Amino acid sequence: MTTAATKPTPAITSAIEAGYIYFDGSIVPQEEAKVSVLTHALHYGTSVFEGIRAYETSQGAAIFRLNEHSKRLLESAKIIGMKPAQTLEQINQAIIDTVKKNNRKSCYIRPLLWYGAEALGVNPGRNKVHMMVATWNWGTYLGDEAVKQGAKLMTSSWRRSPGDVMATKAKAGGNYVNSVLANSEARDHGYDEALLLDKEGFVAEGAGENIFMYRSGTLYPISHSVNLRGITRDSVIQIAKYLGTPVEPTMATRDELYTADEVFMVGTAAEVTPIASIDRRPIGTGKAGEYSLKLRETYLNAVTGKLPEFDHWLTFVR
Repeated sequence: MTTAATKPTPAITSAIEAGYIYFDGSIVPQEEAKVSVLTHALHYGTSVFEGIRAYETSQGAAIFRLNEHSKRLLESAKIIGMKPAQTLEQINQAIIDTVKKNNRKSCYIRPLLWYGAEALGVNPGRNKVHMMVATWNWGTYLGDEAVKQGAKLMTSSWRRSPGDVMATKAKAGGNYVNSVLANSEARDHGYDEALLLDKEGFVAEGAGENIFMYRSGTLYPISHSVNLRGITRDSVIQIAKYLGTPVEPTMATRDELYTADEVFMVGTAAEVTPIASIDRRPIGTGKAGEYSLKLRETYLNAVTGKLPEFDHWLTFVR
């Protein structure tokens, strides 16, 4: 009796060119960084991650607020009960080493902790915690046109998950199904991004960004207890104060955004992106606002090492 020859497993390909990836203590070619289809995180969303950027500066690549991002990664792990073996310093070094190995001048960085494939079932306790760091080139998140003209937002029919339903302070994989639903809905309707409200109608955040409102010379960061602690949000607040702008965190309903002079959103991927309209209502002039663009320019100067006052935010890759 003969048996059919086993066909070789086709190579895993990706449109993302990550080059070398840190994978459980080693840096390996992208095609060698593989996981089992029985991985717990793949079935139950039990992963935590960060989004970080490195920028090109006159002194080489500089990772923006590395320590704060790595600390938040460990805080997310703690919130969901995950116990990674890596220390804060080891995570920082893994990120630096991966950027350096790929010889990146600038890049997006994705560290990820996840439960492995030792056992399935809702309880992840018997699974090993794995870690990877990938880097790739990622330009303007919503496209250059959205920055120049201002992004178009739609208030999503999906509400932001409340804190008694999901652990909203954890940047956990499973939490982002809420964001995927909202963003997909907005895109399907011809918008650039979604605006999410809470169950009482207050503005929470974008699908992956924090929201700011600018009115009569004062900047109002939209605050909400369900929002992730935004590192870019904190950076923008500090930069606004550096520019001499009064800053007053506030809660807001969406109709308050409609009548603001300017609205913009911030995040590691989005950086500072002006908003031209929400629900087809023009914000201010209906174009990217002057203050939003000024803040974006100052932010980009800070992250690229052109403002020495903010060099403490930068970790240079030597």
